[in-house]
Amino acid sequence: MGVAYVATNFEELPLTAERPTAPRPGDLAAGLADERVDHRFKALPPDADGLTVGALAAERRNLFTGGFTTPVLALSAESVEHNLALLETYAERHGLAFAPHGKTSMSPQLFADQLKRGAWGITAAVPHQARVYRAYGIGRIFLANELVDAVALRWLAAEMTADPEFRFICYVDSVRGVELMEAALSAAGATRPVDVVVELGAGEGARTGARTEADCTAVADAVAAAGSLRLVGVAGYEGEVPEADPERVGAWLRRLVALAAAFDGEKRFAGADGIVISAGGSAWFDAVAEVFADVPELSLPVLKLLRSGAYVSHDDGHYKHLTPFNRVPEEGALEPAFRLWAQVVSRPTGEQAFLNAGKRDAAYDLDLPEAQVVRSGRDGSVRPATGITVTGLSDQHAWVRTEEGAELEVGDWVGMGLSHPCTSFDKWQLIPLVEADGTVADYIRTFF
Repeated sequence: MGVAYVATNFEELPLTAERPTAPRPGDLAAGLADERVDHRFKALPPDADGLTVGALAAERRNLFTGGFTTPVLALSAESVEHNLALLETYAERHGLAFAPHGKTSMSPQLFADQLKRGAWGITAAVPHQARVYRAYGIGRIFLANELVDAVALRWLAAEMTADPEFRFICYVDSVRGVELMEAALSAAGATRPVDVVVELGAGEGARTGARTEADCTAVADAVAAAGSLRLVGVAGYEGEVPEADPERVGAWLRRLVALAAAFDGEKRFAGADGIVISAGGSAWFDAVAEVFADVPELSLPVLKLLRSGAYVSHDDGHYKHLTPFNRVPEEGALEPAFRLWAQVVSRPTGEQAFLNAGKRDAAYDLDLPEAQVVRSGRDGSVRPATGITVTGLSDQHAWVRTEEGAELEVGDWVGMGLSHPCTSFDKWQLIPLVEADGTVADYIRTFF
């Protein structure tokens, strides 16, 4: 078995010790409540124009009777809270640190909630995301990509100089990438090295990452020769394992752990304060927890870093089927938090209807929206969407097939579940956070 601690800032911390305060948490959403409501934000009440977001939230309007227009995307306050708590306790139970991928929501408010729930930091994929994180005070960023953009590296060097407490880690997966990073950081006058982890590819035909252990070693050699970089670990994404199943994913994760152990045996982490081993999307974090539980004792504290992001809202399609909690139901269950409400605007035949929400409003890259409930346009009563199926999306319309006897008329509201959180958040800049009775408690700002 591995060492009986998780490194947080690479200091030894027993698992029984009090959790450290998240770095620079402050009020990560500071200033968002002062933003003015206007035409930029879809579905918000027209009579709220000119109010601040905070003032509108304080009114606690009802989503259905408070002047909102359709289509409108709602995020369940109770489900979000449940999901945040579940992953916090899951990570604690399995001795994992957690840097949820922020690309899912790009919401500083949700980042703040994740940090309050014990997240080590927030994961990013591209420089723009990292800039948003820094604008809202995120003190630790794991960038799950090789960063070779000279302009972005110049920004990073300046950011690290301005804030000695800022912690940044990113992938490297090629000798050329290391050369580009070294050249840009040296030219920028970087005052401290950028921490990097060698990315092990998930296999032939997978996405990024050095394909073999020999390739990883060549990249690590290049890092050792670069004065502006510091090797601190290894990482990758098990979701790209070809024909993924528990055996193949587990085998790749064991390769990742073995690579870290080999590098440690060769003293490649001698300049680091600890060793990062990171993996974990939203489909296989149970396998990550199982394999990472057996990380051998290494020469330095180990940060076992999970990066799952879609959990915060979960969904009614792709991740509903893929979630590891289907395999380990005793550990709990995530709740889908999104519901897109649209209105029936046409009922041309007894078998067809059209809603006023389309590709501009709903995720559709993986699965079509799922009709779940109907709210009567006459009396506000709610009933199951029995016999009602979304069959396609145009830019601004949902195509609906209705079976014989299905109750649906022009003016009714249809509540739909969505598939794929990442392409649901990115279509809405300000999302009502709605309590079970329809009360809008807050508004979630996104930055895509």
